[in-house]
Amino acid sequence: MDDLEKKKYWIWLSLIPNLGSKKKEILVKEYKNPEIIYELTERELSNIKGIGEKSIKNILDSNIKASVEKHIEYMRTNKIGMISFYDEEYPVMLKEIYDPPISLYYRGNKSILNQQAIGVVGCREASEYGKSAAKYFAYQLAKKGMNIISGLAKGVDSYAHIGAICAQKEENNPQVDSYPHVDKKQNCGKTIAVVGNGLNRIYPKENECLANQIIEKGGIILSEYPLGTKPDKKNFPARNRIISGMSEGILVVEAKEKSGTLITVDFALEQGRDVYVVPGNINSLNSVGTNRLIQQGAKLVTNYREIF
Repeated sequence: MDDLEKKKYWIWLSLIPNLGSKKKEILVKEYKNPEIIYELTERELSNIKGIGEKSIKNILDSNIKASVEKHIEYMRTNKIGMISFYDEEYPVMLKEIYDPPISLYYRGNKSILNQQAIGVVGCREASEYGKSAAKYFAYQLAKKGMNIISGLAKGVDSYAHIGAICAQKEENNPQVDSYPHVDKKQNCGKTIAVVGNGLNRIYPKENECLANQIIEKGGIILSEYPLGTKPDKKNFPARNRIISGMSEGILVVEAKEKSGTLITVDFALEQGRDVYVVPGNINSLNSVGTNRLIQQGAKLVTNYREIF
């Protein structure tokens, strides 16, 4: 029996619609093994506090149970794995948050998930300044061995991933021996992309090449969402709690006054993470949110050493 067959019931549990991570956590903590949940009767399920009639109907849905083998077949063919809440590879820091995902789908190198990491987030419509800053900080922090976590979105996210990948490329380049900024004794950090959709697709599509490079350079793409989940707008705030939950701190590079980036900051503060902010041009709409965070007490940073 391979690993995916062992995860059969975890995959089934992830497929149940309208059953949030908190309800799944209740079930998993009560029964430990989702195979036991799979076998529960309607009467037994009705006795569980917090599990309503609609959730019970979805848990008992035979069509969902029948679809599991198709998911396993697709995952096996496309090198997609799953980490359950009780696996040793599951990020320890993520377990500490209020509503951790009970499982994570992944493509890539799962061995990096419990290494030191920082989240880098910001505007999708990033300015050249924002792109440059995201790439600079990610590159320099990765050079010092820190993993870079972001969301594979356009703008700041993409350039954070690119910065870490550039560090990886230089790590194996003999021409960098004379570069003053490269520490040859330190392995470079990798990059982790947390997405708001199923791993059967890359969103946005323009980042397919970037996603492949992340994996090729020893990074990983993660999602709590099962195959077939579309990148709906409502998924991204939930995705953001994972980015901050896995990070020791969050670096904000450009955020508008009303920005999804600020949702990540809220999660980070709730989770007790440090918040660092790159100051922005006072005349730019992309800087209203970041400069306000600084006014409210976030740590202003102008170079990567200030984060260390």
